[in-house]
Amino acid sequence: MDLHLLDEDGSLRTVELGAAAAFAPPSGPLRSRTVYAAVHVIPRPASDTAPGAPADLDWEATLAFRRSMWRRGLGVADAMDTAQRGMGLDPAATRELITRTAGAAREALADPAIAPLFPAGAEVRDLVVAGVSTDQRPEAELSLDEIVEAYREQLAATEATGAGAVLMASRHLARAARSAADYESVYRRVLDAATAPVVLHWLGTAFDPQLEGYFGSTDTAEASATLLRIIGEDPSRVRGVKMSLLDDAAEVAVRERLPEGVRMLTGDDFHFSPLIVGEDGAFSHALLGAFAATAPAASAAVQALDRGGRAEARRILDDAERLARHVFSAPTFHYKTGVAFLSWLNGHQQAFSMVGGMHAARSLPHLSRTVELAAATGNLEDPPLAAARWHALLSLHGFGVPADDGAAR
Repeated sequence: MDLHLLDEDGSLRTVELGAAAAFAPPSGPLRSRTVYAAVHVIPRPASDTAPGAPADLDWEATLAFRRSMWRRGLGVADAMDTAQRGMGLDPAATRELITRTAGAAREALADPAIAPLFPAGAEVRDLVVAGVSTDQRPEAELSLDEIVEAYREQLAATEATGAGAVLMASRHLARAARSAADYESVYRRVLDAATAPVVLHWLGTAFDPQLEGYFGSTDTAEASATLLRIIGEDPSRVRGVKMSLLDDAAEVAVRERLPEGVRMLTGDDFHFSPLIVGEDGAFSHALLGAFAATAPAASAAVQALDRGGRAEARRILDDAERLARHVFSAPTFHYKTGVAFLSWLNGHQQAFSMVGGMHAARSLPHLSRTVELAAATGNLEDPPLAAARWHALLSLHGFGVPADDGAAR
């Protein structure tokens, strides 16, 4: 069938739409890489998605999306920036999201269709990790002691659900810290309160400009040294590090210096293919928003690595990365629109809508290129459905397509 596309000049063109890629789900646990998909949230279609309105989520669809990740053998990273943390997902909804996702993970471990896809003895924290920050405090400015208290409050609540913790970068801390020593002190006190090893998350300014100078410096090497000192003080408390700087050289430099037992989880949506496949036995694991949009491909790539198929894995991930580079193009923090758009095209949600009205953050030509790349890279799970929904969106905006191309389902 035909796929109609909209170019920047407003003209329509047509390409042939191919079949879905044959990305089979795994039959057992993924072994060679630890992979988490950082997933988005789905609002009720009839909810108020005006900017500033409390998030009103479609819990059935939101949790079903997480189960779709587990059915591919992928872990879920929840309540993070992909879930619009600090960008539409309010603290009350965040707390409920973590609780509900952890409960769904507990049910998944008893599901005969999902449990065999994870190692024997797996716990809730092996299926889901969740963001821990300080955003429940509405004040713009907090003291370092108040920041530690806020972190510890969220940490305790998250650990109580059984989910693993990801210590996210705090906007409060970015504003309050005056030196690298302030970061070291805050993280030391928060890590001391953790009952299980956590993941540390370094989010770059492309994703959140309010985090400029995080870890005490705008110089990446200096900030990396601070991060490594935090980890080195007690590596047993750190499960891994997620670096989201879109700087592959910086990630490799930190990865090479990590203590034994601490994993690098790439958050680099521009360079994840070579980082994950690796070379000379060195590689990164993954915690990626891009994999919320390309989960079947991500799973297939790790399955290929498990078989020793490095070239096959690289080909699959290169294609996924090509799509991700567009979805995450500047302004990068609007990438979540592309994730939700692909979720809608692939039938995971009823409407193309987002909390905070963020579904309007990308232009129609940008979304058209997203459809085109998803089709070309095998990341449309049901191509006829995706085409019908996309064509309906074009028609809604006055760009007519032939009637025999079908209506949206």
